[in-house]
Amino acid sequence: MLKFNVKNQGVSLGFSIYLALGATSLSLYSDFSYAAEDVLGGEQALSLEKALSFEKAIALAQKNDPWLIGNRHQQNAITALSTVATTLPDPKVSIAFANLPTDGFAFDQEGMTQLKVGVTQVIPRGDSLALKSKQLKIKSQAYPFQRENRKVKVAVTVGQLWLDAYRVQQSIVLIEKDRSLFLQLADVAQASYSSAVGKTRQQDIIRAQLELTRLDERLDKLAQQQNRFQGQLSQWLVSSVSSASNINNFDQLGLNLHNYHFSLKMPTIDLIKADLVLAKTWQTTPALVNLFNQHPAIMAIDKKIAATKTGINLAKQKYKPQWAVNASYGYRADAPSGSSRADLMSVGLTFDVPLFTENRQDQQVSAAISQTEAIKTEKLLMLRKFIGAYNSAKGRLSRLTARQKIYQNTLLPQMYDQAEASLNAYTNDDGDFAEVVRARIAVLNAEIELLTLNVEQQKINLTLNYLFAGSLAVNQSALAE
Repeated sequence: MLKFNVKNQGVSLGFSIYLALGATSLSLYSDFSYAAEDVLGGEQALSLEKALSFEKAIALAQKNDPWLIGNRHQQNAITALSTVATTLPDPKVSIAFANLPTDGFAFDQEGMTQLKVGVTQVIPRGDSLALKSKQLKIKSQAYPFQRENRKVKVAVTVGQLWLDAYRVQQSIVLIEKDRSLFLQLADVAQASYSSAVGKTRQQDIIRAQLELTRLDERLDKLAQQQNRFQGQLSQWLVSSVSSASNINNFDQLGLNLHNYHFSLKMPTIDLIKADLVLAKTWQTTPALVNLFNQHPAIMAIDKKIAATKTGINLAKQKYKPQWAVNASYGYRADAPSGSSRADLMSVGLTFDVPLFTENRQDQQVSAAISQTEAIKTEKLLMLRKFIGAYNSAKGRLSRLTARQKIYQNTLLPQMYDQAEASLNAYTNDDGDFAEVVRARIAVLNAEIELLTLNVEQQKINLTLNYLFAGSLAVNQSALAE
């Protein structure tokens, strides 16, 4: 902490305060990067070398997402079932003693008594086997698109959590810097009041202490928010327990899940469709639909629609008869007199006749058609959601960019000038201490608000990039997994 010589004239005391506050204001105005090393210091500053960057957080979350593993297993299960669907049902074998006399149960007593062995093979209706296999294969094709959509959604979720945690961390940095200045200001005011130099009043000392208390309260509130965001983020960073190697790799990063730091540089997220988003004109709904139709989430729904359409053809196969072929061989014993008896063989064909279709086949086809229409409605709702999210994000980004320019080009410079002017007036015994404090608090609030605007811009960019994820070339190798 700076030491001031309060035994000199009031002008010297005021000039020292001016150096302390004014130099900091100029440094903040010229460099808005928030050098957190000065505030974190010592042991924490060393940990910044292993700070969690924006890119690292997203990569870890995507790598350690067990949902992707489960989804891949689901695809493997559906693919295996598609192979099963092409196979005929297992034949049925029957073994029976036929026409056994009840008066003696002798196998050779009656000529009709026989040991009968039969085989029955059911042949499914029409092309139902091929259609069922096709339906399952189409269903399996939706899973790679679901994984691509999941990866992008994870990037948005984790990215926004990282940005929120970053905003809190940098807000703490700004408040800590101002808190050190208020500590100096409070010490100087106390010294000035004790020595009766200048026009410092007791209420000025109380005001300085009050602002310090308020800053401490803001720091506690931010620390609470920081714990919340870190807790929410940690669930995405924990390695899957099914892979010990992932856990070991994660430990090597040197990150503490309960208290880790974020890189000091805010990422710049480039828009995928910057020309479209930043244009003053708004796209028509059909144009947006054409863009969003390439989104992995929409393409996954398209696969579901195609599968249910195949389900309609599969239901129509119920109008066709189901066949069954059966064959049996009957062994007969020789007659009691010793004469030989011929064995018997039977071959037959059975089939059902779909005559009463109104309450069965017709309803099954109707149900399949309704399922297809329901999935189409799901796609329509998703497209409407995307269009609404795009229009909202585009409008918010436009207004937010305008506010950023106001803060950077006008509001912050004016607040710095006001803070400097109030400090000059106070050092010349022509100003109020409370005005100096208000000016500094206003500068702090404006700096935090600009930080919030910058973070919000990156969060909006994340959302827009998710909406236009289909504009990127789909990783064919990933889809083939």
